[in-house]
Amino acid sequence: MIKDYKSVEVFIGVDVGKSNHHAVALDKTGKKLLDKALPQDEAKLREIIDSLAGHGTLLLVVDQPATIGALPVAVAQAAGVMVGYLPGLAMRRIADLHPGEAKTDARDAAIIAEAARTMPHTLRSIDIADEQAAELSMLCGFDDDLTQQSTATSNRIRGLLTQVHPSLERVIGAHLDHPAMAELLAKYPTPDTLKKAGTKRVEALLKKYAPRAGARWAAEIFTALGEQTVVVSGTAGAAVVLPQLAAMLANLRTGRVEVLARVEALVEAHPLHVVLSSIPAVGIRTEARIITEVIGKEFVSAGHLASYAGLAPVTWRSGTSIRGDHPSRKGNKALKRALFLSAFAALKHPVSRAYYDRKRAEGKRHNQALIALARRRCDMIFAMLRDGTLYDEKVTKAA
Repeated sequence: MIKDYKSVEVFIGVDVGKSNHHAVALDKTGKKLLDKALPQDEAKLREIIDSLAGHGTLLLVVDQPATIGALPVAVAQAAGVMVGYLPGLAMRRIADLHPGEAKTDARDAAIIAEAARTMPHTLRSIDIADEQAAELSMLCGFDDDLTQQSTATSNRIRGLLTQVHPSLERVIGAHLDHPAMAELLAKYPTPDTLKKAGTKRVEALLKKYAPRAGARWAAEIFTALGEQTVVVSGTAGAAVVLPQLAAMLANLRTGRVEVLARVEALVEAHPLHVVLSSIPAVGIRTEARIITEVIGKEFVSAGHLASYAGLAPVTWRSGTSIRGDHPSRKGNKALKRALFLSAFAALKHPVSRAYYDRKRAEGKRHNQALIALARRRCDMIFAMLRDGTLYDEKVTKAA
């Protein structure tokens, strides 16, 4: 819900685009004051706002507040105009209530403006984003990209090793998350090059990056090499591909370390770091997600936040054949994933483990019990952020 909504006299709906937007402005009676396309240009956006300022207090509503919609939001905020956001799902449902099936920028902008005028409950407020939160959001998104690419590259390496030498893959693949194995494959990518290098050279290389495990891993690698005498077709190609994949994997992991260092600095400088870091199993990446996905948004209750995060159960009922509560498939997936993984890490914490075990004893499966734990921790985070209090284990046990 938008603060000071009752004072709004002009509702501007903007259907944002990569290079061009479309804006429709309505007054309180629904009279159209503006209907035109405009480029992704600050001067043109300011011109539109200035031309409507004489009609009274303005509210600009977009269908996408980030990426391609960031400039209109920033220009409006700089001009002192209230800004709102109409979620995509809500917009599509509202669009179904309007006549016609056409999908045009002008129609979408008109629907956004009309929703802003007549259905304020569908809107979400957009607070002025500080530079810290904006940078965190960008870095978190990039970190997710690096993680996906790193996983894909690791899987590709394992696939190639399985193709040319399954026994070797079982050894190297089990420790591929360690930097030593990427360095090994970059220098000795095939069974033949490993054999020619010899045990001492391979052991020396592995010890450089894994001093305690290097000798053991080298022995396991040469034991695996002795289990296969034939050369599988495609091994020559793997000799070209594997070093490049290993170098890519090393670079991706270096990138993640650099990004994490910057994220850590931003999170530790945030005023809520003391509150969030007091929660068991909430690390830097989870804190960053909470700051970027929760802070600055309005949630009237813990249930509202849980629904936004996709942790609130959905009831399905139809006659006598379909009954029960099921996990939601909607919500903010990045936040849901962060809270789910944090709940999994929290199983080492006695209070969280006791709650998880209780849910398992009630007949819930592993994932169901974890989601229940994530929901409980989500409720706790809501209360702590609302009151500005630190984690108190006594209060958690009593809850």
